[in-house]
Amino acid sequence: MHVFSHFWVIWYFMGFLCKKGPDLGTGAHIFPELPASASSLTPVNSHILWPCLWLLNLVDALIKAMIGLLQRVSGASVVVDGETIGKIDRGLMVLVAVHRDDGEHDIARLAERILTYRVFPDAEDRMNRSLLDDGLGLLLVPQFTLAADTKKGTRASFTKAAAPEKGEEYFERLVAACRGRLDAVETGRFGANMQVSLTNDGPVTFWLET
Repeated sequence: MHVFSHFWVIWYFMGFLCKKGPDLGTGAHIFPELPASASSLTPVNSHILWPCLWLLNLVDALIKAMIGLLQRVSGASVVVDGETIGKIDRGLMVLVAVHRDDGEHDIARLAERILTYRVFPDAEDRMNRSLLDDGLGLLLVPQFTLAADTKKGTRASFTKAAAPEKGEEYFERLVAACRGRLDAVETGRFGANMQVSLTNDGPVTFWLET
């Protein structure tokens, strides 16, 4: 389920619960720090409040997704200032983006998905093999623009993207997690102006989220 396609349904449901539910009290038992005058102006139904908070947490969790745009390639490379800093033959080239609310578990989850996602053909030419199965190359390239919000207007918003410091840290930790299980891991350079070249084999492209 993609959060944005269902956000308004969830929001409407929350509004219905919070506005239509019966008032079972003033809320002083839930918010004892409020003075009686304040709590009397803020009627709270404890049976309605917690479902609303749960739904808010659900929405918040759904937007916390580290992104990997995976492409199956017969070759890929990254050049910075005329120097090739990363190059692979057959394997995967993955563009990586970090959201501001991503957590440490997202690093491990994305690494696991990249390394084990079945995109390479087996003996029957079905996509049943992974990077780890075949020991192929992996080129990881940071690309914060994947975290953009493009729903409105003609200019992207990056309010949900991680700050550069966090983005770089999480990218480097993703690289380390992948190198711990696969020998042939190459990378781009965070914050650099990179020229990325690839030959997409298929073409085969997948959008992975944690």
